[in-house]
Amino acid sequence: MGGGTNVCMDKRQHIAIFTTASLPWMTGTAVNPLFRAVYLAKDGKRDVTLVIPWLSLKHQKLVYPIDVTFSSPSEQEAYVRQWLEQRISFSADFSIRFYPGKFAVDKRSILPVGDISEVIPDEEAEVAVLEEPEHLTWFHHGKRWKTKFSLVIGVVHTNYLAYVKRESNGRVKALILRYLNTWVVDIYCHKVIRLSAATQEYPNSIICNVHGVNPKFLEIGKKTIELQQSSKRAFSKGAYYIGKMVWNKGYKELLDLLRKHQKELSGLEIDLYGSGEDSNEVQEAFQKLDLVVRLYPGRDHADPVFHDYKVFLNPSTTDVVCTTTAEALAMGKLVVCANHPSNDFFKQFPNCWTYDDSKGFVEATNNALKEEPSELTETHRHELSWEAATERFLRVGDLHGVAANSRKLSRRPSKLLGSTSLNLQRNMEDASAYVHYLASGFEASRTAFGAIPGTLQPDEQLSKELGLQTAETQKRSSHRFSF
Repeated sequence: MGGGTNVCMDKRQHIAIFTTASLPWMTGTAVNPLFRAVYLAKDGKRDVTLVIPWLSLKHQKLVYPIDVTFSSPSEQEAYVRQWLEQRISFSADFSIRFYPGKFAVDKRSILPVGDISEVIPDEEAEVAVLEEPEHLTWFHHGKRWKTKFSLVIGVVHTNYLAYVKRESNGRVKALILRYLNTWVVDIYCHKVIRLSAATQEYPNSIICNVHGVNPKFLEIGKKTIELQQSSKRAFSKGAYYIGKMVWNKGYKELLDLLRKHQKELSGLEIDLYGSGEDSNEVQEAFQKLDLVVRLYPGRDHADPVFHDYKVFLNPSTTDVVCTTTAEALAMGKLVVCANHPSNDFFKQFPNCWTYDDSKGFVEATNNALKEEPSELTETHRHELSWEAATERFLRVGDLHGVAANSRKLSRRPSKLLGSTSLNLQRNMEDASAYVHYLASGFEASRTAFGAIPGTLQPDEQLSKELGLQTAETQKRSSHRFSF
């Protein structure tokens, strides 16, 4: 028995991480799953594959920076790896594969095309991590994730309901979306990890921040500590905010707070960094304030221009776990943010100051400008790191015992006492999954629920670029739905 156990323990886990975005789009679901893949593979115990969307040129131009496009997946992979090499100090031993995608302008999101689970061969299909599981499965039509993979873990990144509520008829849309999200996540995921309580609730989900910060920010924080310990001035600038320049990324909340308390904040000077669809409107609105507000185009948060700022103001309540807040804390800055579920993880750090109302914002901001940040301890630095985030992910995902757990999750209940209710539950889930399979298989029903036309199968261009079967061939070889 001992020999058998060792063989099992020596077997490398196969983990496939599917996500909804990729560099050069600098968004959370492009960056965080990339670092997750790197750190899961770091100890050599796992074969890790990061599965990211490939866009044809016309869709690349809709979402990627103006001067950055790719003629082939291998060219984009080289870009991703080069970006990564500039931020980590070790060799990243993981694979990158691409699935076909299209950019939905109305949703500002990339949607999968066809059955993206096919990117991973059946013999490698052990653990799947779905970064934004609802997003990846809204229009999924093909093999059932729970059948193909022994263990499927959904990591919920986005508070979709908060965004939808801001649209016209938002409450009705949010109610529909809540049920749709619950439906697809239950069908396709064994486990669900919510980064914070700011996300939608799911049955039997776990709340845990399984993200870390880019190691570069911890290096910047080290230099800050050295300056503090040598009695040199670590910060020469006051307050700033950085974020994509769209109203729902914190700019509306910040504008309301500053406008309401201009007199109490009369000495405040704040620099805003960001680019986005609402840039012109945002700039016009802030320039009307009787405060010194300077606006600059967006840039990398690790840029030296940010090193000298002492106070990061982040009033956003639409984030789930704000990456820039974690980065500011890692750099040793004071952070003033809302007392909101999205910031619960950050409350353990002495440099995180939260407020409950607009008066609290004024008090926290004015005090932060007068005081100096505490030096980060090694414990706090570790909690912010990707090493700690990976430890948390392995623990809450129960990946240390995946071999035993996956068998339990995959097999049907045995005919023992009490198995009737389990069988009933399984049968209801199977029926529900089949309904989704049918509904997602027709162009009319897909588009009625918001899918981009032509996403049931890859078109000729995507098929050619990814070396897939042509769309016509795929139509002839229709999917079989299996439980």
